[in-house]
Amino acid sequence: MTIRKRVQSKKSAKTIKPAKPTKAVRTTKTAQPTKPTGKRSDGLTPRQKEILKLVSQGNTNRDIARRLAISVRTVEVHRFNLMRRLKVRNVAQLLRQALQHGFLPKNFAFK
Repeated sequence: MTIRKRVQSKKSAKTIKPAKPTKAVRTTKTAQPTKPTGKRSDGLTPRQKEILKLVSQGNTNRDIARRLAISVRTVEVHRFNLMRRLKVRNVAQLLRQALQHGFLPKNFAFK
């Protein structure tokens, strides 16, 4: 599709100056990242720590969901995020990494 230019007669033709380049003006301030509400100095949220503790006690996703009054899918997402953050692929590795990083007490298996 071609663009047709409007032909003007010599009498009505005006000289059009090219537009001057303008500087970009920032009208809004950039949003500053908000600080998380939970304490995350060690890399896990309080909810993730809670999920990890319940997983270490041998609870299933359904048991954890009932205990915390959340959906099973939410528990699965928390576990997935924990495993991704600790770079593990199964629950055994998850518990081992959590123990090595100090997210679980040394005697968690004996309680």
